[in-house]
Amino acid sequence: MSLALVDTHCHLDMLDLEAIGGDLDSVIRNAAENGVTRFLTVSISLENIPTVIAIARRYETVYASAGVHPNERNGREPDVDDLIKLGADSNVIAIGETGLDYYRSTGDLKWQRERFRRHISAAKYLSKPLIVHSRDAREDTLRILAEDDAAQAGGVMHCFAEDLATAQRCIEMNFYISFSGIVTFKNTIQLQQVAREIPLGRMLLETDSPYLAPVPFRGKTNQPAYVRHVAMRIAELRGISVEEVAEVTTQNFVDAFGVAA
Repeated sequence: MSLALVDTHCHLDMLDLEAIGGDLDSVIRNAAENGVTRFLTVSISLENIPTVIAIARRYETVYASAGVHPNERNGREPDVDDLIKLGADSNVIAIGETGLDYYRSTGDLKWQRERFRRHISAAKYLSKPLIVHSRDAREDTLRILAEDDAAQAGGVMHCFAEDLATAQRCIEMNFYISFSGIVTFKNTIQLQQVAREIPLGRMLLETDSPYLAPVPFRGKTNQPAYVRHVAMRIAELRGISVEEVAEVTTQNFVDAFGVAA
C-alpha cells in the first residue's frame, strides 16, 4: 500500500532551495517520492501572501493560507477587510497562521491579541478554518478562542507542543491537533503522550518547513518530504501501521479544510 501523506503546514516560499535540491519542482518531486502528495503553504505577512498564493496556483497539489504571524511586526498591520479579501481567493483554504506568541514577543501584547481576534472574525465570515500558533500563551489562546466562538470556523492547532488536557480542550472547540518534527525528539515525553492518546481522527501532520526538521534530520533544513518521519513516529507511538496514520490524517485534512478527497 502506497502512502498519501499531507504536509499541512510548510513555508514553501522560505525554503533554502539551494541547500535542498535547487528548485521548488525538485522539492515537490522529492516529497512525492516519500509519499507526500499535498501541501498547505502558509503565509506569515500581508506582503508574502501574494507569493504564497502564486505557488498554490503553480502547483495543483499545493494550497495556500492567508494570515499574519503573531510575531510579524515589519509589515502592514492587517484589518479584517484585508484578511477577508485575501482569504477569499480560491487557492486559499485557511486563515493564518495567527495566534499568540509570548516567547518571542514581550511587553504589552494587546496588539497581538487584537490581531488574533481579527483573524477569527475573518475566518468565521469566510467559513474557512484557522491555523493557530500558540507559544507560551496557552490560557490566553484558549480564552480568546472561546470568547470569540472560534469553534464556528474550527481549524488546526499548528505545531502543537502542549499537554493532553490542552489538546482535549482544543478538540472540544472544533480544532485538530497537528504534530511536527517535535514529536520525534527524544525529550518530548508530554507531547508523545498526546500523540498516543488523542483520537487519530483529530490528528494532522506537518513539517513547518524550513524549521523543526525531525529525527534523523534534526538541525538541518526541513522540507515537506520529511513529514513521512513524523508519520512513522506517530505510528510507532500508537502501535499501528504508518499506512493507517497516512490514510486517516489525509482524510482529516480533507475534512478540516474542505478540499476534495
